[in-house]
Amino acid sequence: MGQATSRPLRADAQRNRDALLAAAVRLFSEQGLGATLDAIAKEAGVGIGTLYRHFPTREALIEAAYRNELQAVCDAAADLLTSAPPGEALRTWMDRFIDYMTTKLGMAEALRAVIASGGNPYAQSRALLVTSIESLLEAAAAGGAIRSDVDADDVLIGLSGVALAAGEPTQRAQAGRLLDLLMDGLRHRSPAG
Repeated sequence: MGQATSRPLRADAQRNRDALLAAAVRLFSEQGLGATLDAIAKEAGVGIGTLYRHFPTREALIEAAYRNELQAVCDAAADLLTSAPPGEALRTWMDRFIDYMTTKLGMAEALRAVIASGGNPYAQSRALLVTSIESLLEAAAAGGAIRSDVDADDVLIGLSGVALAAGEPTQRAQAGRLLDLLMDGLRHRSPAG
């Protein structure tokens, strides 16, 4: 997606790339395909030539922006486990997942354009998310914060449902309550189970 070489980017080039991705996420989430590449470059504080050096096509930018958001939410799992108790890390990560899904829903029109052009931005999404959730669940179970028989795929489906049901920013409080209910279910086993 953009850089053909495996060499790390210079610091200024990395800052430009990061700024372009952040601007792309925001504008595609707000405006869908109405977001222009010129507007994205301007918001990022770079010229259009810099945008094209990093992302030769609109689809490459959209896919990279989505994958960057995915990687950020997945990376947050390890970061949270080093900075918070496992149960708290899991619940905080759930909030970050909802934020990620809200961004993904906002970018839906742009992501559909990538798929229509033959790309597959979702190719590794599920596997990356399940791996992140597994690490959080294992740590939380080992710490006694949740039961040990929880399947990461089930949690991902539950979180996705919460995101769809309460994915609008105006419904963020409801999403938080639903996540609290999900955490309660992860902590307690039914008397029959």
